[in-house]
Amino acid sequence: MASEKGRGENGIKHTNWKVNSLIKKKGGGHSAADPSSPPQSSSRSPPLSPPGSVMSFSSEEGPAELKDPRIVFQNLHSVLDENIAFFRGQGSSEPACRFVAVFSLIQSHARSLEPAIHAFTSVYHVFDFDAATPANGYRSLVKVVLSCLLHIVHKGRYVSSSRRSLFFRASHNVTELESYCSALCQLRALVYFAQRLLTANRHGDLFFLEERGLSEEFVRQYASMHKGCFYERCMGFQFTPAIRPFLQTISIGLVSFGENYKRHQSGIGVAASSFFTSGKYAMDPELRGFEFERITQNLDVNFWKAFWNITEMEVLASLANITSTTVRVNKTLSVPPHSFELPLAADPRLHVTITPPVAHCGPAPVNMRLLSYELKEGQDSEELTSLVKQDGSSLNIDLRLKPRRGPPSKYLLVHFHGGGFVAQTSKSHEPYLKSWARELDTPILSIDYSLAPEAPFPRALEECFFAYCWALKNCHLLGSTAERVCLAGDSAGGNLCLTVSMRAASYGVRLPDGIMTAYPATLLTATASPSRLLTLIDPLLPLSVLSKCLSAYAGTEPMPQKRAEKVNTMSLVRKDTALLLRDFRLGASAWISSLLDNGRGGKNRGTDTVRKSVSEAALNAPQSDPVPLDSGVPGTSFSKKRDSLKSQTCQDLGSHTPFGTSPPGQQGALQSQDSRQQQPEDVSFFLTEDSEEGHPDSQLPLVVVPEVEEEPGFVLGPPRCPSPSSSAPQEFPEGFEPLRSDQLADMKLQTSPIVQNPFMSPLLAPDDMLRGLPPLHIVACALDPMLDDSVMFAKRLRAVGQQVSLCVVEDLPHGFLSLSQLSRETKDAANICVQRIREVFHCEAPPRTQRKHRKLERTNHGAGGVAGAEPGEEPGTVTSQPSVEIGA
Repeated sequence: MASEKGRGENGIKHTNWKVNSLIKKKGGGHSAADPSSPPQSSSRSPPLSPPGSVMSFSSEEGPAELKDPRIVFQNLHSVLDENIAFFRGQGSSEPACRFVAVFSLIQSHARSLEPAIHAFTSVYHVFDFDAATPANGYRSLVKVVLSCLLHIVHKGRYVSSSRRSLFFRASHNVTELESYCSALCQLRALVYFAQRLLTANRHGDLFFLEERGLSEEFVRQYASMHKGCFYERCMGFQFTPAIRPFLQTISIGLVSFGENYKRHQSGIGVAASSFFTSGKYAMDPELRGFEFERITQNLDVNFWKAFWNITEMEVLASLANITSTTVRVNKTLSVPPHSFELPLAADPRLHVTITPPVAHCGPAPVNMRLLSYELKEGQDSEELTSLVKQDGSSLNIDLRLKPRRGPPSKYLLVHFHGGGFVAQTSKSHEPYLKSWARELDTPILSIDYSLAPEAPFPRALEECFFAYCWALKNCHLLGSTAERVCLAGDSAGGNLCLTVSMRAASYGVRLPDGIMTAYPATLLTATASPSRLLTLIDPLLPLSVLSKCLSAYAGTEPMPQKRAEKVNTMSLVRKDTALLLRDFRLGASAWISSLLDNGRGGKNRGTDTVRKSVSEAALNAPQSDPVPLDSGVPGTSFSKKRDSLKSQTCQDLGSHTPFGTSPPGQQGALQSQDSRQQQPEDVSFFLTEDSEEGHPDSQLPLVVVPEVEEEPGFVLGPPRCPSPSSSAPQEFPEGFEPLRSDQLADMKLQTSPIVQNPFMSPLLAPDDMLRGLPPLHIVACALDPMLDDSVMFAKRLRAVGQQVSLCVVEDLPHGFLSLSQLSRETKDAANICVQRIREVFHCEAPPRTQRKHRKLERTNHGAGGVAGAEPGEEPGTVTSQPSVEIGA
């Protein structure tokens, strides 16, 4: 199949991705594709994958430079040398000095990164699930670094070909290069940290499973490292070009929403004001990055709950319904909290009592949504109608003739939505669920479980398990005979799929016939891994936000005190309207001022035909001119000083005062980390004689890095900066220091024992519990910070003999299912999930040996099982409790 090639931003070539028609097995740990290759897609459905195999996305016809890091570095050095030589001959003008400085610093970073990248490429196959899958966090980190370098290469080539043009925008291009240089500096710090993980972890393990040490150090480093550069001009550079406009829109909406978050008391007021104030962030990438970093660092989980629930608004939900598939049945159900009985899978003559969820909130109805493309028998019954919740949330206009009831389906799909355990409902996931209902012709029951922090663990697990058991008992009301049942979920929902199945096994009830999880979270601890290093650059899963969500689910996030006030509706409307008009006036003023500033800037520069953004004009004030450069030293440093820019949000909410950082005027600019360095540092990637005993594979290189002393306590502040005369070990090689932020995150290492519970972190479950799981299909993302969760969980299941398949998609972010309507790439990835569900429905698996309930193991298997009944119970009934207490 010939691959289609498109050209993305800045002239960068990208190869559209397609599913390999065959799974290619290669020896020696080498796969059909390198992780730096762009993904492929296909309109055809992928072949069924056998249990325990992995289907990956690869590029068989991509550019050679994407497959060999040596070609990337060769092209990079060639472009840098040529541009440095040219601009050094242009005199001491400001644009020329900035070009020389940024190209020189990029070259210094590249020379230091090159040996580390080559060393990783020689060993990262050790951490793959198998030889057919180029997927693990080390590969992903290398791919991100190479992607950044390729963007710089193509931008450098553009500068080389256009720098003599009359219309060449020198300031715009050098600012983009400076942004990518800042990103490369931070990626260099992540590479150094990944080297230490490679040394400290056991052979083949991706997680550093100790609570202290590297995990704590990474959280501390994250709290102080500069991250705004990844949210400015190079937002989402590692993803497919079709996703980048969406990510930029999300970032603009996020910072606008944050500016208006506490100024309005109604959701429509916040949304409307955010729309009118978004103009300045659309035109000013630097201000957007500054605000994005501040919001992700400091705002609490309730802000993220409110922002992610924007998709629940009636206006947006109605628009999504118009563009999505029309289904015959879309009903919101409210199941009362009544106990019922289910037969035991090992002995149907015995029954187990399923009790309603009670954790934290007491007994309460469980809400769920039933979707079906065609009306099936039982879906219009009076019994089901009595459970319908009339909330007016869904308005489906079906102009087709009144349907006749079809026969019930043999299949049933039970779905658990994602949202970090704190946000969203089935309404947010309706667009792709409706598409699934049509393609699978199967009723879908999506569970609206209670959300944290109001309902922390184990409330969501209890409700999902109760809903699953209720669906088994009442499948006739859902339009299904439930001959084959599949659980499906994404992110947090994938975690719930696994834990619900584990709880079903502990109760002894029927297990689902299979599970499909998309990018699941299997380890809910702040544990360092190479893929989790990407939380520093990921715009959808920053570590500070992820830790807040996990703390909320664990019940350790403090609940905010809500003031009880009497609110008059008319006063709310008047207040929001006044703020709305003010925001509209300020937004229009910002646009006009930016245009006027651009015009004045063009006259003052004379020959420098550059269009500057609002913040750039402020940052390049007369007192902030660059320091003259020493053109004789390749690694010459430069400092682009800028005034401290803060929006109204910073003035209202930015009460956190950092300490131990550089002055605000020094932040956000490219700084020199290589003042004492002209050659790459010497890093040992070879095993010593003493270390060979602890690693079975003598080919696995290690990085000899001194251990860092840990300070007592769990509140993680900025990293220590020892004096040059200090003998304390350094966290980074001598002469290098990553960019630091003046907006420190107040983060704590999650050490609560509850996160070690296997019903919260399935990766920590004992082997006996994992053996009780049904066949599992995992669809993961190569650039997802949660990739290592999927890889390590698949390895554990394979080690205990369970059926598992792993499919890794390239160049897509976490949460691609919710983006399935945005591009062909996300739609093709969503189709992979549909294919895995179809495999569960149509695969004729051998009969499974159901593990008996612990109380049944003590019986003599007599008729009715009376010997095993508790006093006061009816014969043939067992009131069970899970074999592992989930509330511990």
